[in-house]
Amino acid sequence: MASAEDVRKLAALARIDIPEEKLAAFAAEFDGIIAYIGQLDALAIDVSKAPEAPAVRNVFREDGEPHAAGKHTDALVGAFPDKEGDSLKVKQIIQHD
Repeated sequence: MASAEDVRKLAALARIDIPEEKLAAFAAEFDGIIAYIGQLDALAIDVSKAPEAPAVRNVFREDGEPHAAGKHTDALVGAFPDKEGDSLKVKQIIQHD
C-alpha cells in the first residue's frame, strides 16, 4: 500500500508540488493503479507462439558517407538569426525552475 511518504518521494522525482492535504488521496489512487496493472500477472501468454522480430536494417539509405563533411555548414549557419562567437544562438525552450 502506498503511503503519503511514497507520494512525496515520487512528487520530488517528478519535480511537482503536491499539497499535504492531497497526499492521502494520491496514495489511494496509486494503489488503484497498481492493482489494475497487477491484473496483467494473471494473463497466460505463450511466448513460444510470438512472431519473430524482423531483422533490423536501415531503410533510408545505404550505409556510408551520404555527403562530404561541411557541405551544408554555410547554409545552416546563414539560416541562424543570431550568433555569439563561433556558437549559434537559439531560443531557450527548456527551463530549470
